Amino acid sequence: MSQLEFRGFAGGAWAAEAHGGVDAPSVLLLLERAREPEPWRPIAQALAEAGRHVVRLAIEEVGPSTEDLRAILGQMASRPVVVASALWADEAVMALSGEGSHLATGLVLVDSFTKDGAVAATELRQETAQAAPLQIPLLVVQGGEGGGALDLNALKTRATHVSAVQVEADGVASTDDLEAFNAVLIDFLEQHAPRAPIEFRNGSDARTLRDALGCFATGVTIVTAFTAAGQPAGLTANSFTSVSLDPPLVLICVGKSASTLPALMAADRFAINVLHMGQQSTSNRFTRKDVDRFETVAWERGEFGPPLLTGSLANFECERHAVHEGGDHVMLVGKVLRARFEPHRDPLLYFRGKYRRLHMS
Repeated sequence: MSQLEFRGFAGGAWAAEAHGGVDAPSVLLLLERAREPEPWRPIAQALAEAGRHVVRLAIEEVGPSTEDLRAILGQMASRPVVVASALWADEAVMALSGEGSHLATGLVLVDSFTKDGAVAATELRQETAQAAPLQIPLLVVQGGEGGGALDLNALKTRATHVSAVQVEADGVASTDDLEAFNAVLIDFLEQHAPRAPIEFRNGSDARTLRDALGCFATGVTIVTAFTAAGQPAGLTANSFTSVSLDPPLVLICVGKSASTLPALMAADRFAINVLHMGQQSTSNRFTRKDVDRFETVAWERGEFGPPLLTGSLANFECERHAVHEGGDHVMLVGKVLRARFEPHRDPLLYFRGKYRRLHMS
């Protein structure tokens, strides 16, 4: 066991104890009775023996706020599965809802293990139940004969991948109860945060390859050009890279099914607009087919002709240099005629299928 310290949202310090190798998949325990750690210390030790890096926050009367918890999660070595009970379930749900979903790989709510007060029944506040949807796997573990105070139906309406398990025991104070509880946790961890790397081979499910490619963090761009009729057209893309400095070449990959591809193929010049962190809504808009993508977005004509999105992190005005076939995509190589950029903004990032923000240390 080792001691750790995390910094909260307002700079406050949070002590924690860690079990297991730091390179193993992480589990964060947000559980009560920090001053009397049983039964959570043996649970942490069991998870560590099962190949997990377990961090247990030393929470007493006042736990971390939603902002504190997000700050703590951002400092962990890897995205953990969060296990929360009683008072801390609210903060865990709030922290991992909506834009916080990228901070963890799963959430376990422990409800109604009440023997000797080991874990109080968990009842989510009304504002928590109305928070943004949970987009990570959720497991509710209920103890005792009748379960606890969590409303599973309410949780299922606002979360994906919800499952519930009843541990048929009076509490988690006895050895048998611990074994049952650990078995449930480890099964969930193996499903949603496996220790072994996931493998793709040629001929396997394409989704697995997509998930592997999603491990490469990228920026987000919008590629724009004018149609033959003089109307601006554009689409969101993250497959953008530099090719050469001399000559100045960049490359963008566009799916053959994209409605904007004919305009890009016909245009002699196009632009690549790199988005900053405040342009997530613009990125989403340029993926939709049911709207005029430029209607609510400020844009201007570039010096060399293509439409530029005003206020982007960077704009590259290009002329078509080469076009190559690439399976179900087209690789469009452009020669950069002009580039401009804003040096004081942070980029909008994309990683593992979700938008991210740059956290500078």
